[in-house]
Amino acid sequence: MQLQFQKKMVAILSWALVISWMALIFFLSAQHADQSADLSGGITELVNKVVEQVAPEAELHIDEISFFVRKNAHFFAYMLLVMLTLNAVRRSGGHGWLSIGLAFVITVLYAISDEVHQLYVPGRSGQVSDVVLDSTGAVVGIALYLVISHRNDRKQKVKNRDREN
Repeated sequence: MQLQFQKKMVAILSWALVISWMALIFFLSAQHADQSADLSGGITELVNKVVEQVAPEAELHIDEISFFVRKNAHFFAYMLLVMLTLNAVRRSGGHGWLSIGLAFVITVLYAISDEVHQLYVPGRSGQVSDVVLDSTGAVVGIALYLVISHRNDRKQKVKNRDREN
């Protein structure tokens, strides 16, 4: 009984993390163009300083770094979203390819809805290319989740085998 309760609580917490991450994406997408530019501008300056320290001879332009920062934000945001979603689906009893497909579909539908949402935010636009980038991040996130899960499963099997011996 206690174990079932714990599993339900873990599933609920997993979905709460998914919804929280979606809310953060929504909040960031709701920022007007100026607010969004300020946020990515601060990150761009930080990246520029790091690049100057690591490779002072590199000639990068702020516009190039800004584009890199903005596009990577999409990629990593949806990579994490699909990992959180896949975890929540599996904690809720989903298994195999169906759980992977469900997590991917949820993530891509959210990416589409996010781009539609941006159509209504002053100074922002929805772009199909961003959905493609988000979906690519999701595919990488699924692969990363599966690698991590496989490693954890192998470690658990070794632990269990050691306990038996």
